[in-house]
Amino acid sequence: MRIRVIGAGIVGSACALRCAQAGHEIEIVAEATTDLTTSAIAAALWYPYRALPEVAVTRWAGIGYAVLADLAAEAASGVDLRTGRQLFRVPTPDPWWIDAAPPLNRLAADALPDGYVDGLELTVPVVDMPVHLRWLTDQLRRSDVTFTFAHLDTLEQATPGVDLVINCSGLGARALARDDSLYPVRGQVVLVRQLGVRQWLLDESDPSNLTYIVPRRDTVVLGGTALEGDADERVRAETAADILQRAISLMPALAGAEVLAHRVGLRPARPSVRLEREGDVVHCYGHGGAGVTLAYGCAQDVADLLA
Repeated sequence: MRIRVIGAGIVGSACALRCAQAGHEIEIVAEATTDLTTSAIAAALWYPYRALPEVAVTRWAGIGYAVLADLAAEAASGVDLRTGRQLFRVPTPDPWWIDAAPPLNRLAADALPDGYVDGLELTVPVVDMPVHLRWLTDQLRRSDVTFTFAHLDTLEQATPGVDLVINCSGLGARALARDDSLYPVRGQVVLVRQLGVRQWLLDESDPSNLTYIVPRRDTVVLGGTALEGDADERVRAETAADILQRAISLMPALAGAEVLAHRVGLRPARPSVRLEREGDVVHCYGHGGAGVTLAYGCAQDVADLLA
């Protein structure tokens, strides 16, 4: 089939690649190149964050884990397997998505930092998104996927000349699909130069002000925020200072880190991920904070809907 994919973020790109590999003729239409999408800002720690429903997300996340773990063997992909810890200030049961990940280790009390009473240790893919998106774009071009950069006001504008449209427009689906259930969740991060950090750390004690430290090869992503309904994409200096303070409290060695950049992205949140076919349109959006985690699993389902 001739297929037009709307969106060049990780979800749209993964869907385009999987469908091209299935033998379809693919064009991606997007307002911006992959390096200017929300996906490029993501800390991209494999973690099923703010995405439902549980059963489907667990399956998509499991597929995503397997795909990304395989890509970790290819340096150019930007994917590395890294061990890290999620810390809790109250006793916490195993996560609902436990079947998507390898075995989790419950931390002993003497392995926990002050102020924490519980924790998990696990090894997951960490994706250096600028590197991975360049790699993914190269894979798309090798699969003869074409790119058109344009603004769409309606889904109907995407239909001429193709057999099917795949709508991976993220927050843009609020207008394109007339979906009022979509809403932004503002995330701000600080990017610092790598100074020997190898393990990631995550503390979700404050749902609006997450604390996470995610090492990449040359940089470390420090976060963050999760502010529902906040669509302000400007960097807030007071938020950046708070992020740095929280990260340093969790990992004192970061006190000497060189700040390289500040980034803001809007997660496309929804009560549940929408992945379904509606006539000549397949919708795949609303992945919340788990776009990287779910993209390759959802792409497989999208390709299966075309069979």
